[in-house]
Amino acid sequence: MTNYFRITGYCPTNDFCFIIDCNGMFEKKWQFSSMLIQKGLKILEISDAETFLDVNITPTEEDKEHIFLRANDNGKPIYTEQVVNGIKYKAVKVADKIYIPDRTQTI
Repeated sequence: MTNYFRITGYCPTNDFCFIIDCNGMFEKKWQFSSMLIQKGLKILEISDAETFLDVNITPTEEDKEHIFLRANDNGKPIYTEQVVNGIKYKAVKVADKIYIPDRTQTI
């Protein structure tokens, strides 16, 4: 999964959070995050397929033209703990979707 990126963000103007993915649309993470920052959104987490760990989000197919909204909710995302294969990680939850932004951050 080259160039598969995931961002958790927050919109302070309208008080909502989101998880979005892109798979093949950008070469670098900074390009993806820059596009969102220009729209007034705050980046809380940014990961690539090698660093994040899915809990209940299925990866998207490669698509060089679209960004995929995986979850959105009112307010800020919830930071929580998630156990995967007996290891406890720092996880992010938006609505009913959970993932681990950095598989090296164990608790």
